[in-house]
Amino acid sequence: MTLITRFSRLFTADIHAVLDRIEEPDALLKQAVREMDEELSAMHAQTRSMRSELERLNSHDNDIHDRLDDLEEELDACFASGEEVLARSLIKRKLEAVRQRKEIAGQRDLIAKTRADLDAAIVENQHHLAGMVQKLEVLAIETHTAGPVKNATVGDYLIDNDEVEIAFLREKQRRAQP
Repeated sequence: MTLITRFSRLFTADIHAVLDRIEEPDALLKQAVREMDEELSAMHAQTRSMRSELERLNSHDNDIHDRLDDLEEELDACFASGEEVLARSLIKRKLEAVRQRKEIAGQRDLIAKTRADLDAAIVENQHHLAGMVQKLEVLAIETHTAGPVKNATVGDYLIDNDEVEIAFLREKQRRAQP
């Protein structure tokens, strides 16, 4: 069974290679440029999403900070009036708020690191895309200026390079015979 699977994969790979040769290289390059442009757009969207998530986390952290300030004032009032039971409840809420701020700080650090990595990948992909666009422009110029490479035109008749080679060999043989 594995032999059949290997043969099938080999056959499929050969078919793909033939199809790649049939397709024009500029069409493949244009497709690659489109795909890379789509990938860059997705990366930019992901960056915007991370930015909005950071804003949400910062807003939540500011709310918790304000709540901690309020809890400090309430704790001062509880200790001033001798309400230790109420102070314990406020201390529990204060500890929960501090723990939430630590969790938010960890999330912000993770997002910042991920965003820095993503920004570096965006810059690298933009350079790669610029190189591919240059190649595409060069290919378009070469195709436009060179015209059909494999055919030479004489009057209204197209002479194929293979025909030229065959005629050359015949002339060479004819001249070599005494």
